[in-house]
Amino acid sequence: MQSTRRLVLALAPALAASTLCTAAFAQAWPSKPIRIVVPFPPGGGTDVIARETSQRVAAATGWTFIIDNKPGAGGNLGVDSAAKAPADGYTLVLGQTSNLAINPSLYAKMPYDSQKDLLPIVMVANAPLVMVTGASSPYRTLADAVKAAKAKPGQVNFASPGNGTVAHLTSELFQKAAGIQTQHVPYKGAAQALTDVISGQVELYMSSVPTLIGQIKQGKLRALAVTSASRVDDLPNVPTINESGYKGFDAVTWFGLLAPAGTPKEVVARLNAEFNKALKQPELAKRLSDEGADPAGGTPEQFAALIKDEIPRWGKVVKDSGAKID
Repeated sequence: MQSTRRLVLALAPALAASTLCTAAFAQAWPSKPIRIVVPFPPGGGTDVIARETSQRVAAATGWTFIIDNKPGAGGNLGVDSAAKAPADGYTLVLGQTSNLAINPSLYAKMPYDSQKDLLPIVMVANAPLVMVTGASSPYRTLADAVKAAKAKPGQVNFASPGNGTVAHLTSELFQKAAGIQTQHVPYKGAAQALTDVISGQVELYMSSVPTLIGQIKQGKLRALAVTSASRVDDLPNVPTINESGYKGFDAVTWFGLLAPAGTPKEVVARLNAEFNKALKQPELAKRLSDEGADPAGGTPEQFAALIKDEIPRWGKVVKDSGAKID
């Protein structure tokens, strides 16, 4: 007992000094630009959300953010680079459903553990997906597409931004609900897929609303249905899959800010507070709505719980679909 007491007394000054150093660091932070890794190319939904939200926080705090696009391996490349960065509050990552909840079941080997190697900061936004066809397509409604798929099982092509992406797996969920089978055409991202669906080489395509809303508004794409339980404010005339006869259908992709595990809790708390403030701004809500997304917010604990719940949910869809990437 005496030796234990002596050890505690001996360690006390070191522990106190460590606590003071951490507090001092948190007070001085940030003293340089904060890098936000976006694990997808510029211009996509994740990139837009990262830039819009960080700009609002920067305007309110005077902090400087640098967006660092690191696409590849379904987002794994960028998320892994952030997970392995120093846990000093100067490297963050805007992760989303695919690289945090789907990829752990999709890839035979993951370079990071989304629950152990990353520290959730705040849920930033939710965005439904939208099923589209080209403007010259004969499919005017979701019912038209389902009718064609039932008449030609396995012949109607249904493209996605990639094998095992949220869009691919959500389309699998829909096919199961509708009792149809299509030919999946996976692309390496949205750019070439958009070109092909607009030209008519692809019959059906699904991706996030932020990615497709520009082409929909320009009349290059025809939106058949959105995947959320309720309609999207900026696409008021586009029905949901739920109201189109498939009761209970609800699937969205979410986006959240994370830091490397071990990042000081005081830094996480400050980031959480500032991003929550920004997400309550009507101007940001409108800007995100224009891109087809809804602001989220909340605590780090709530975001962590979401990730924990979503991993088994999407894992089942991955297993049922047979999707796999080695």
